[in-house]
Formats: sequence, structure tokens, C-alpha cells
Amino acid sequence: MIIITCLAILAVDFKIFPRRFAKVETWGTSLMDVGSRLAGKSLIVTHQLRASLRTMLPLLLLGLIRLYSVKGLDYAEHVTEYGVHWNFFFTLAFLPPFVALCQPLPTTIRCYALPYLINLGYQTLLDSTRLKAYILAAPRDNLLSQNREGVFSFWGYLAIYLAGQAVGLDILPRTPENAEATASSYDRRKHVIKRLMLWSIGWYLIFCLSTATKLGQRIQPSRRLANTSYVEWVVWFNTIQILLYCLVETILFPEVYLATDNATETRLTARATSKVLKAFNRNGLAIFLLANLLTGLINMTLDTLHMDRFGAMTVLIGYASTLTIAAVALEHYNISIKL
Repeated sequence: MIIITCLAILAVDFKIFPRRFAKVETWGTSLMDVGSRLAGKSLIVTHQLRASLRTMLPLLLLGLIRLYSVKGLDYAEHVTEYGVHWNFFFTLAFLPPFVALCQPLPTTIRCYALPYLINLGYQTLLDSTRLKAYILAAPRDNLLSQNREGVFSFWGYLAIYLAGQAVGLDILPRTPENAEATASSYDRRKHVIKRLMLWSIGWYLIFCLSTATKLGQRIQPSRRLANTSYVEWVVWFNTIQILLYCLVETILFPEVYLATDNATETRLTARATSKVLKAFNRNGLAIFLLANLLTGLINMTLDTLHMDRFGAMTVLIGYASTLTIAAVALEHYNISIKL
């Protein structure tokens, strides 16, 4: 999904890109509203407060650089996405310290109760106060109102992150005492598939309950608000996506999980893994940053909106090739850029 995200952020500026895949303005969802990087990263990341602050600082810097670039170059932007000054790098920056503050809580509460409490609490505020109207229609006459989408949607993204941690904690053993950690590869694979199926079904049912017009709450998903149904949709989408990847790997590369020792499993996993996908996974955020920089450069030098099909495809292929070469080069030289 990180590759699709990198391609989509530029492709959306060309008229050949199907508009149904572009980010929606207020209500509904599309391909570009998924937020996979956030949910996927949360599956395997835990934070301590001091380490989270080190993670926060470079992301804040990236957010400030993007802010300065967009404003200084008068680059086209939709203020209803995150606000006048806010951008997604700021959201990413503030997540680690908030997650770290939750670390002292018991695992059951932190991973299995807290995401729902944050999600439902935020939705309650949207429904029972004027917060929803404030976010959608208030005049932008001060710093908070100018960035209200980014500030308040943060709580939805925090719920997504914590929900992703819950799934990761369930399917990936963390301690040697866990019986699954000492089981065979075949048993671990069965456990992962079974748990992912249960999580996928559970999140889908919760999403249906939130959006159903007859028995449910009729809450339309909104990325702009990051409301309950949007959070549930993102977590469900990413969970079932990981389940499908797991099933494909299980069917096409059964020798990986049938390996009898770690060395053999590592060797077979490396053989079954795409070199390009591995390279993007290793430096995903750095490549995403490069994609943003290239997108801005291309939009400032070319009239992408009025470019014909051949020209658009030529630019997109060159852009995708550049990102791929950069990712593979970093992998080849064993370079990991941690942001």
C-alpha cells in the first residue's frame, strides 16, 4: 500500500486518474482515504516516552518544511484536508508521545479497551456538542479554527494506531512465555490466519453497526472528522488486506511456514520476498517523503491537469522508476533511514 500511496499522490493531479479514487471532501471513503501506512506501522511499533520524543522531532521538522514549502511556493492545497497550517507529518509527530503515555496501562486496557473508548468518546462529542458543526463550518479566524481538521481528527488517528497495535499484539508473539512463540511455524501460521479472520469479521460487523440505516447509528464515514465509522473502516480495510497477503503467501509459498528451523525459514522468506517490496518496506517513510518532494516539483514545473494520456503516463512511469531506484539503492547499500 505504501507504493500505491506514493503513486496516487502524484497521479491524482492528472485527469487520467479516476476521480472515484481521489480523497473525498467530507463524507464517504475512497482509495486515498485509507491511511494504511499509519495502521500498518502500528502493528509492530511500541513506544517509550524518551524514544517517542526522538521520533517526534524529525517528523515535526518535516511538517514545518512541508508547511514552509507549500506556503512559500504558493502550492495548491485543500485546507479542508488538515487545515491551513497542519499536515499529516504533524499528526504522525504527535502520535508517538501520546502512545507512549498509554504504555503504563495494562495491556488489556491499552490495546483492547482504549481504542474503543477514544473512538466512542470522540464520536459522542461530535454528536452531542457543536464540535461537528465547528469542524465543518466554523470561520477560520484564529489558529485553532484554521487547523481544526488536523487537531480534532488526531483523536481518530490515535484510535486507529492503538487498534493496529491491538491486532499486532494478538497475531505477533511478544514474549517467550507465549505458547505461540514456541509453536511450530505451521501452528503459528494457522494462529495468525485464524486471528486475522476474527479481527476482520469483528471490525466489519462494528463498521456495519455504525453505518447501517435501519439498525445502526447511521454514521457516515468522514476522513475530515476521522469519526467512528471512518476509524472502523480504516482498521477493517487494513486488517483484511493483511489477511489476504497472508493467505497469498501461505498458498504460493508453503515451504516458508513448513520450515523446521529458523535459518531455513529466514532463507526461504528472503527468497519469497520481492526485492522491490522489501526495499520500500525498509525505508517507507523516507521514500514517502521523497515522493512528496517529487510531486511538488513536478506540479510546479508541469501543467499536470491538462496533460494528455501519453504525457501523463510518461511522467508517472519516470516518477515511479525514480522512487523504485532510490528504494532499491538504499536496500542495496544496507541503508536504513529512520524518521
